[in-house]
Amino acid sequence: MIKLSELEAILFIVGEEGIKREEICYLLSIDKEETLAVLTRLKEKYENDPSSALHVLETEERVILTTKKELAPLLKRYAQGTSNILSQAAVETLAIIAYKQPITRVEIEQIRGVQVSGAVQRLTAYRLIEEKGRVDGPGRPILYGTTPYFLDYFGLKSLKDLPDIQEMEYSSDEEAPLDLFFDEMNEKE
Repeated sequence: MIKLSELEAILFIVGEEGIKREEICYLLSIDKEETLAVLTRLKEKYENDPSSALHVLETEERVILTTKKELAPLLKRYAQGTSNILSQAAVETLAIIAYKQPITRVEIEQIRGVQVSGAVQRLTAYRLIEEKGRVDGPGRPILYGTTPYFLDYFGLKSLKDLPDIQEMEYSSDEEAPLDLFFDEMNEKE
């Protein structure tokens, strides 16, 4: 059980960045099989304890200690009450980046039809997007993509878990969903 508490401590201390499985092996001085076993035991511990708010999320690259999905409405209310909410322009920009990445600011502006530098700066400040490289060409514009924090924030294991864009199409007389990502999370519960 010592390895279980050690893993829990490591996941807590690394925070929203998470940690690679290989790093867990190294830090706990155990092999891959034992790491998977300890991860499974910790996941089961949280899943079987209704009084626990914690959940172990495994993305393609990292293991992250998060809160359970059913607490999303509470945490959403907290976030709305204590921080600036992303503007509609920022949400639209984030959706374009999530689905089209890597993508340049100019390409985003062509899709949205308006200037997006403010939204891109805000999304970068919130660590939802980051530079993924540069285009080989005049001016070498920055390519943007989502971050591991984006995946964690929206409860996704990978970008493959994004809602299917075809399923979300709406007729011109319907309103566009305002909170695409949180709405999708709530539907999965």
